[in-house]
Amino acid sequence: MFNNIPVAILCGGKGTRLKEETEFRPKPMVMVGDRPMIWHIMKTYSSYGFTDFMLCLGYKGDMIREYFINYDWNHSDILLELGQQKITHLDNGHDEENWKIWLINTGQETMTGGRLKRLKTYLDKTGSDIFMATYGDGVANIDLNQLIAYHQSHGKLATVSAVRPPSRFGELQIENNLVTSFKEKPQTSDGWINGGYMVLHKKVLDLIDNDDTVFEAEPLKILADKGELAVYHHEGFWQCMDTYRELELLKSLYEKGEAPWKIW
Repeated sequence: MFNNIPVAILCGGKGTRLKEETEFRPKPMVMVGDRPMIWHIMKTYSSYGFTDFMLCLGYKGDMIREYFINYDWNHSDILLELGQQKITHLDNGHDEENWKIWLINTGQETMTGGRLKRLKTYLDKTGSDIFMATYGDGVANIDLNQLIAYHQSHGKLATVSAVRPPSRFGELQIENNLVTSFKEKPQTSDGWINGGYMVLHKKVLDLIDNDDTVFEAEPLKILADKGELAVYHHEGFWQCMDTYRELELLKSLYEKGEAPWKIW
């Protein structure tokens, strides 16, 4: 019943910590098995019925455009009859054929908040007051229907999914299932961090000033200060792809058939 809610995916960063791959492609296009990371993320969402995707493009965004524009040709059995200039599909398509994909140029140097802000016109066209948002480099086995139901139950403007990964990320301070403060990248910590997989009311976009706004900084801090930033604790699998070592871990899990995020 939540399936009309759009999903924004931040795809525009340069991914400098994974330069072995991102020198040649945007991080969401780094391959994990036989598909790029962005596909894995979208496949997880679509497994719960969320198929309306808004991709915030930036660095090497043309590669993401070309991948999805040519998706059907590249992943179908096709008969070419060159003399007749005729093309025939030999199979019945893919589960992905019902995906709606908005390929939105959000700028080469735009920060995360600015990228979300640039979606406002398109979000208004969806008819939904809330939208989901995540990063183009992290996978999880989070129950997205439970996440949405939780967000709608508390009535706050925003919900972030809290996970327990390494300590080099921004840390959420939580009391009574509300974020009370947001500390950016503590040196040592074993606390909860923002793992993406957020649910946001469109009013949150009003807290974003311009392209230079980092969403994880001022907007989240304002929401926390106002008691409008709720947290959904995800105790299951979550893994980002910031380094080559993390990429190798994800590849290994997927190739061995042990990928926890593969719920399809």
